[in-house]
Amino acid sequence: MLRLGKKAIITALGTVFSLFLCAAPPPLTILYKPDGTPERYAGKVFPGKVLVPAQYRQPSAEMRGVWIATVENIDFPKQNSIAGFQEAVRSKFRQLRAQNFNAVFFQVRPCNDAFYPSRYNPWSKYLSGQEGVPLAGKGDPLATALLEAKKQGLQFYAWLNPYRVIGKTKLTKRRYLATLAPNNFARRNPHLVLDQSLPEGGHLLFLNPGEPEVIRHVVQTVKEIAETYPVDGIVFDDYFYPYSAIGNIDAQCYVRNNPRRLSRDQWRTANVTTLIRTVKKTLDDHFRRTGRKIQFGISPFGIWANQKDHPAGSLTAGKSSLLVQHADTRAWIKNNDIDIIIPQIYWPFRHDTAAYAALTDWWAMQVRGTRVKLYIGMAPYRLGEGQWPHASELLNQLRYNTKHPEIRGQVMYNCNSILSPSTPAMKNAIRQLRSIYWRTAVPVTAPMNKTPYPRMR
Repeated sequence: MLRLGKKAIITALGTVFSLFLCAAPPPLTILYKPDGTPERYAGKVFPGKVLVPAQYRQPSAEMRGVWIATVENIDFPKQNSIAGFQEAVRSKFRQLRAQNFNAVFFQVRPCNDAFYPSRYNPWSKYLSGQEGVPLAGKGDPLATALLEAKKQGLQFYAWLNPYRVIGKTKLTKRRYLATLAPNNFARRNPHLVLDQSLPEGGHLLFLNPGEPEVIRHVVQTVKEIAETYPVDGIVFDDYFYPYSAIGNIDAQCYVRNNPRRLSRDQWRTANVTTLIRTVKKTLDDHFRRTGRKIQFGISPFGIWANQKDHPAGSLTAGKSSLLVQHADTRAWIKNNDIDIIIPQIYWPFRHDTAAYAALTDWWAMQVRGTRVKLYIGMAPYRLGEGQWPHASELLNQLRYNTKHPEIRGQVMYNCNSILSPSTPAMKNAIRQLRSIYWRTAVPVTAPMNKTPYPRMR
């Protein structure tokens, strides 16, 4: 029998105690506003105080992603040539890697178009300045961006908007569609495009989610990317049915394509769910054929439903993506119809009707027990405005995220706010993010694909 001396026993107990402390969750403390009053857990919806970890502990692995928005050239300017595009991509990716980001979510389909040579979609006007016109020189922009991401050790997610034709135009539907490239799906199929008049004037044009041809078109687009490019994931953003009510503009489609005689709201929700499940099946089939896993993700509006409207909803009182956009993200999570969920929780702790703490807790609870990875969508672009006057807002949110093992990281909107912060609060937050919170690089929670990259055209 092994006999241990008193000193050895004390040392061993100390080691075990130290390991216990390392594994134990960090102590929590009340979060206070700059004026010294406690932050509210759920704003005016539900009383309570916010408890955050007393100190930030950097995880050994987590998603540190950033959205690169190309629509309206928000984060990425028009280019004249492939060489110019490559240099712009290289510069951004190097800077992001220097800030210890490890993934980019690059918008490759902003408006029913493409940042790559496609059989189904025209070249994006946000790439060269004119729809249907490629950049000068030899090369493929998306392949170029992927290779640059790989060089910098960044995961690359292709960000697509499935339905949008144009977010706002003063032109009528007929006149706007005439401005598009001849091979644009919307121009070739005007009967599949819905025209919503906006309250402030103008028109929102989007592909009709209730039309089977639209679903086939979007799925073909996803399949083309999956079979051609070694992306780590394909992600849809929050634009499904529009944020504002569309009335009866799809009445004929509802009558024609509703064999189950669902209510109009049920039918619209089923339309979007059909697209999501078909895309997931397409990517799963691709994995079975090739051995290469492509994550499928959704980045929805932060509120699925309010508890006052649905018993499973959150302690909020804002717009509902379920009721307005007909995006049943909670069902997609529970049924494992997606691999990734990135809710856009673009509100501060002190928000009256969509408080950060209550929403973050709700989303963590939804993914519990599922295979779906939860990354929180965060909003550094809002620092310095309204209820976001201080850098501490973003940093406290990062601390709060670490309360939940279900939260595997975050994706920040947008790239410009990281690389070219425009307000003192934004600059201060990004500086502290790099110097205090993300001092060292870490890998993404989900490992990169180990299978060889296929040859790109």
